[in-house]
Amino acid sequence: MKIFLGISGASGAPYAARLLQALSASGSEVGVCISDAGVQVCATELYGDIAVPREEVTARLVDGLDVEVVGLRDYTTPYASGSARIDGYVICPCSMSTAASIAAGAMANLIHRAASVAIKEERKLVLVPRETPLSTIHLENLLRLRRAGATVVMAAPGFYHAPQTIDDLVNFVVARCLDQLGIDQTLVSRWGQ
Repeated sequence: MKIFLGISGASGAPYAARLLQALSASGSEVGVCISDAGVQVCATELYGDIAVPREEVTARLVDGLDVEVVGLRDYTTPYASGSARIDGYVICPCSMSTAASIAAGAMANLIHRAASVAIKEERKLVLVPRETPLSTIHLENLLRLRRAGATVVMAAPGFYHAPQTIDDLVNFVVARCLDQLGIDQTLVSRWGQ
């Protein structure tokens, strides 16, 4: 499968890092694009220092993974065009600013453009918002995106799989994303198994 992963500036960088690892391990061809705020959140939540520069954050995030890093303003990449065959698009985490931009049809960067392509081409688009509480504006934007065909996977882990660690909670949400993309996963047992 060919998958686009956009990482925006909402809290939830561990979800993005684990999803990137799982997508790479699945044998999928993955393009990853990180917003400026996404870099800061990754630097803070994954590496404990908001001042880690973009190049270092990106290098650490993709170290050892078979993925392609695409620039935030690189509109020459296939992910920016509906004529390219991309199987799925994920924005994880998806900030409310990113959701609002996509819902409004605004395209200030490649993450917005890729999501817009997914919607117009009626391809799988998975959004993973982590914001809480949600305002009426947030909810209306998410509803608008759902009605346009996006799948909203809230970064809200379940507990029926008896998680023992934070990784277990992260894996729950990542497994749900993989399920939505049609990618086999063994991160979390299925209900009844």
